[in-house]
Amino acid sequence: VTTKAITRILPANAVIDHGEITYKGQDLLKLSEKEFTNLRGNNISLIFQDPLSALDPVMKIGKQITETLIIKQKMDKGAAKKKAISLMGSVGIPNPEKRFNEYPFQFSGGMRQRIVIAIALACNPEFLICDEPTTALDVTIQSQILDLIKEMQQKNNLSVVFITHDLGVVANVADRVCVMYAGKIVEEGTVEDIFYNPQHPYTWSLLSSMPTLDSTNNEKLMAIPGTPPNMLYPPKGDAFAIRNRYAMKIDFEREAPMFKVSDTHYAATWRLHPNAPKSEMPQELKHRIEAQLMEVKKYAK
Repeated sequence: VTTKAITRILPANAVIDHGEITYKGQDLLKLSEKEFTNLRGNNISLIFQDPLSALDPVMKIGKQITETLIIKQKMDKGAAKKKAISLMGSVGIPNPEKRFNEYPFQFSGGMRQRIVIAIALACNPEFLICDEPTTALDVTIQSQILDLIKEMQQKNNLSVVFITHDLGVVANVADRVCVMYAGKIVEEGTVEDIFYNPQHPYTWSLLSSMPTLDSTNNEKLMAIPGTPPNMLYPPKGDAFAIRNRYAMKIDFEREAPMFKVSDTHYAATWRLHPNAPKSEMPQELKHRIEAQLMEVKKYAK
């Protein structure tokens, strides 16, 4: 929903009733459809979760890339074909001249996602949204796609918003992290802030549920009790309160504001209020973080 709101491709029955989406000082919600169409693709681009549904199954790959260039960049067919073949090569498609005339079903899942990335980068956007781009791929291909996105980010000086439920991916690709629950950001900080000094009980629960390479068969992974709330009927107060073993009475009555932890780190939890009773992260998570920090220091030497 976040990506569709930013790119204004929400379903017809969805409404943004308040707030702003600001890009370079412009509120995107105030732009006309024609004005936003000029931004979409040229300045802001999107990589979808499932490459098979993102590509037209009955249109050749080459035409799908050149169509973007012809419409958005006003290129002629010859120049568009040349650029498309170059893009296919740059994202690691072997024999791009030959594969230019093939259909999506003739490519593997990883190669289809590379094509989607090529289309997204065709118009040299400044802002790229990656909506769970590795979810449908196996682990080896996931790693290749993540490396490709990072390479393209550095090569093209892109700003990237990467949406994922995989904390391993977050640790691998992110500079800053926003943890969301029930549609709202509950903690924000650098990768180091979130993974080594988490403050929100939901972040604690997420990190505690992750297995590690040195996990033993006897080690218990934490499961978050209950289920997420029905946001058609949002609960009063903190949406995570009913699942939060550290919840206080105020959590069920009022939503917590963002409390400052440091200049780079903020968390929306009442436990950070100066008058709140002291509570600390679970000991198991604390020990895990301490072990990870020792490993980091060891490899840094």
